[in-house]
Order: sequence, then C-alpha cells, then structure tokens
Amino acid sequence: MLQTKESRGTSPAIVIILLPMLLLLLIILVSLKSQVTLMFKNSMLQSFTTIFLSIILEAIPFIIIGVFISSLIQEFISEETIARIIPKNKIVGIFIAGIVGIVFPVCDCAIIPIVRRLLKKGMPLYIGVTFMLSVPIINPVVLVSTYYAFLNSPHMVLMRGGIGAISAMTIGFIVSKFKTEEDAKTRTRTKTVRKVAGQWIYTLNQSNNKLQSHIYSHSHLTEEHHHHDDDHCSCGHDHHHEKNATITGTIVEILEHTSAELKDVGKFVIAGAFLSSVMQVVLPRKYMLTIGHNRVTSILVMIALAFLLSVCSETDAFIARTFVGQFTNGSIIAFLIFGPMIDIKNTLMLSQTFKAKFIIKLISLIFMVCFTIGIVVNFIGVQL
Repeated sequence: MLQTKESRGTSPAIVIILLPMLLLLLIILVSLKSQVTLMFKNSMLQSFTTIFLSIILEAIPFIIIGVFISSLIQEFISEETIARIIPKNKIVGIFIAGIVGIVFPVCDCAIIPIVRRLLKKGMPLYIGVTFMLSVPIINPVVLVSTYYAFLNSPHMVLMRGGIGAISAMTIGFIVSKFKTEEDAKTRTRTKTVRKVAGQWIYTLNQSNNKLQSHIYSHSHLTEEHHHHDDDHCSCGHDHHHEKNATITGTIVEILEHTSAELKDVGKFVIAGAFLSSVMQVVLPRKYMLTIGHNRVTSILVMIALAFLLSVCSETDAFIARTFVGQFTNGSIIAFLIFGPMIDIKNTLMLSQTFKAKFIIKLISLIFMVCFTIGIVVNFIGVQL
C-alpha cells in the first residue's frame, strides 16, 4: 500500500528549494549594493526580461510535446502493458532504460511529465529515474547539437552520450537499492485517489439518475415496445450513438488531460525560469570566471551554473562551448551531464511528482556522480 500525504498549502519540496535560494539572493543583494541599484536600470531589467522569455519560449514547446505524449500514454497504454514490456531482470531493465533515449527525441523539459505518467502506470521507480536522466542527454537531437557545438572535437559526442548513459544507469541502480519506494512516490496520488473517488461518486449519481429514468420508462412503456429497438438497451440509452462518439470522446479526453497536465507543470517552469533569470542577472560572472582554472572549484561553479541557467539540453552544448579555455575540461563535461539531469525548473517540476526527501536524495546522487566525473576527466587530462 502506497503512502500518501495531503497536498494542502505549500509543497515542502518547494520550501526546501526556495528558502536556500532566497537566502543566497539576500546575501548577494546585501553584499553587492551597487548591483542592487543597477537592478532598477533599464539595462538590467532588459537582461532579465530577455533571459526569462528565452527560457520560457525555449521550454514551452517541448513541455507541450511531453504532456501530450503523457496523455497518449494515459489513454492507450495500460498498467498490464507496462508490466509486460518491462524486463524482469533489474540490471537488464536499467540498461535498456539507459540507452532507449537514443531513439527517443525528448529533452529534459518534456521528459518529466512522461515519466510521471509511466510511474503512475506501474513502471518501477529505478527504471523511471534511469529513463528520466538518460533521455535528455543521449537523444539524437542533443547529440547532433553537441556535434555542431564542438565541430573540432567530434569525440565530445561519444563522451557526452557514453558518460551520460553510464551515469544515469549508475544512479538508477543506486535508486533501486533504496529501502522503500514509498519515500519517493508522488504526493499527487492523494489527488489521484480523490479524483477517482469523485468520478465514482459522479458515476453513482449518474447511475442513480439512469435507474430512476429506467423505472419511469417501465411505468409508461409496454414491455413489447421497450424491447422493440435493437439499438437501445433496457435503460433506453442509444449505444449506436455512443459508438459513433467514441473517437471524439477519446480526443476530448486526451486534450483535457494535456491541458490539466500543462497547468500542473507550467507553473513550475515559470517559477524556475524566474529564479534562473534573477540569478543570471544578479550573480557577477566575472568573479566566477576567476576560479575557472582550479580543478575542483571550476567543477563546482559549472555544476552550479548548469543548475541555475536551466538551459534546454538541446541547446546547452553551445553555451558550454563558450566556456572552453576559461574553465577546466572536467567542469565542462560535468556541466553537460548535470544540466540535462536536473536544474531549477526541473526540480520544481519534480516536486509535483516526488516527495521532498526523494528529491534531495536524487539531487545529491546526481551531484556526486557528476562531480566525480569532472574530477576524473581533469585528472586524466582529456582534451576537448
């Protein structure tokens, strides 16, 4: 039996995420008084607006694709189908989830709604996490964009895709060792139960109305007339019309589900874009660049940038390319792996799917894996 909790008031995950960021922002504002003054000048406001709109316009099309695919999964793929196609062997399941993204052109903006739906359909948590982390890195669009961003270093495509897939599989395997999945299951299951209960009540009310109508029809119609039309059942409902309306009803359900899913996810994308824009405008980039050549701090800075910038995985390679020569190669690889896996907007989107405790565990795992990758690349001395 899955544990659920009431979704009243502010989400704990949102509080955990926002409070440290707000504290950091406050410290920055106090220490950089001149920057606070500039905040109200047109140039800074213009930068904020440009960054904010670019993130929104970049993310929304892919999110719409993601929630639409989620709606198709909800409508056409049953729990039995999910259970049948998932490998029984854990290692095989994680491996397949880690490489299937190479034929699945979905970026990090769209993958979370899809994974949320698959988890609700019964996909094991560790496979869902592996799939969610690997697809934004190894999908064909991302690999092609990485190739064009690093034309002089085509091996970057293999490095990013290979390291990304292995990292996702590693994290998925660790997640499979968690004691219980209840720690990670969505709070929205409470909402789902309420929604289903509401549907049951509605159905019962409708059934009651139909029963009253049925009794009424029996009191006014003879038995011979009641069974005369083969297109009507004993309750008087026109099933021929219902068959004709099936396709229309399915389309309406898909669109309604897409709309509801977009509403749930969209608000967190907007919040994430806002926070990312503020951070990019306020944080002094020149100070971060001064520590770019340190083998350890450069990785930390680039991971932080990947989290704060919230750039779509299909375009982040071009941003990473601008840091070549200013930051260590290990830090750039860490940026290209960490960013597609988790950033501000995706963290807020995950708060609709997972509990705060699991989100913290997942972010910590991603950070440790990506930081280790950066250290290893710097130690080996891989050239980009």
